[in-house]
Amino acid sequence: MATTIYGVSRSRAIRSLWAIEETGIEYTHVPTHFFKESKTDEYLGVNPNGRIPALVDGDITLFESMAINLYLARTYAPELYPSDPALEAQVNQWSVWGISEIEFLQMQVIIQIMLHKDNMNQRAMDEAMEALPRPLRVLDEHLARSDYLLGENFTIADLNVSAVMLLLDMIKFDLTDFKNVSEWQARCYARDALKKAQALG
Repeated sequence: MATTIYGVSRSRAIRSLWAIEETGIEYTHVPTHFFKESKTDEYLGVNPNGRIPALVDGDITLFESMAINLYLARTYAPELYPSDPALEAQVNQWSVWGISEIEFLQMQVIIQIMLHKDNMNQRAMDEAMEALPRPLRVLDEHLARSDYLLGENFTIADLNVSAVMLLLDMIKFDLTDFKNVSEWQARCYARDALKKAQALG
């Protein structure tokens, strides 16, 4: 069954490139940038939203990084995806949390830096940066109890949340007050699969 993933590492697609590298399966990578390349008729046939990443795996086509990652882990990397329904629910919980609690605030800063650099809304940036400690405290307190989100082993939940938080480096957010988060990030980011994914165009 042929597997193809679309996207570039310097985008949200890094999440799914990392996930597919964790599975160890053979796949074809089609470097697809989030500007013109994702708006071609050919690519829109894969993802009508015109965004990256996208995955084609045999007869199934998926978009949205979290959906792709959960599918990849459950299908090809059972060691990353718990079979217990309660733990599976926690995987979903943390994956959604990363997008709703962290990514939204990060993007308020990124949008100003990348799209409005000549006329930045400093107030919007400041408000986002001031709001980030609240969810980070939740994560820090949770990680005081274990090395990873679901216990002592790395799972797709850790990948999904830490991949979202790769942008914290870009916005130069200081994690000094969040020791558990910082140490957890270091463990996640040391994985060979992430390094391989980051090397992809």
